[in-house]
Amino acid sequence: MGRIGKAPIGIPQGVNLDIQDTGLVYKIVVKGPKGSLTQDFRKDVKIEKKDSSVVLTIEKEEKPYTALHGTYRVLINNMVHGVTTGFTKTLTWEGVGYRMQPKGKGLNIQMGFSHDVDFPAVEGIAFKLDNNVLIIEGADKQQVGQVAANIRAIRGPEPYKGKGIRYSDEVIARKAGKAAK
Repeated sequence: MGRIGKAPIGIPQGVNLDIQDTGLVYKIVVKGPKGSLTQDFRKDVKIEKKDSSVVLTIEKEEKPYTALHGTYRVLINNMVHGVTTGFTKTLTWEGVGYRMQPKGKGLNIQMGFSHDVDFPAVEGIAFKLDNNVLIIEGADKQQVGQVAANIRAIRGPEPYKGKGIRYSDEVIARKAGKAAK
């Protein structure tokens, strides 16, 4: 058994975790102050609720099961963390005339193209804009990361001047410009 999979997941006050056995899979529903998350897990790993914690056990000590053991534990822990405190990703941008503005619940992005890019609102995701900083918030860690990656892909940072959209903690490897003769 792996180290990560052995650790029980604590369920904080105000969070309701429900495990439904649907025959083929376990359906986990986690409800909390930041919303509700649902995910299906194969029955290769046994998931049980004991008091105010969730315990995962495997019956076979074989590599595929031990890998799923740790993965399932982290996924359930992320669901609990997401409905209590949520997840955030921060993006910044550089470039003359590069802007982002709220448009309804989505974003209007001007990144040097001949047209504006309208990024639609995503259910469960909130955007906060402040100067050249965009904060993406939500309960689902995977969804927050995917939305951040989709926005960054609109105009990724270029290596010469660093113009474009980047994660706030991302370091851009700069290249030297053309050498003069």
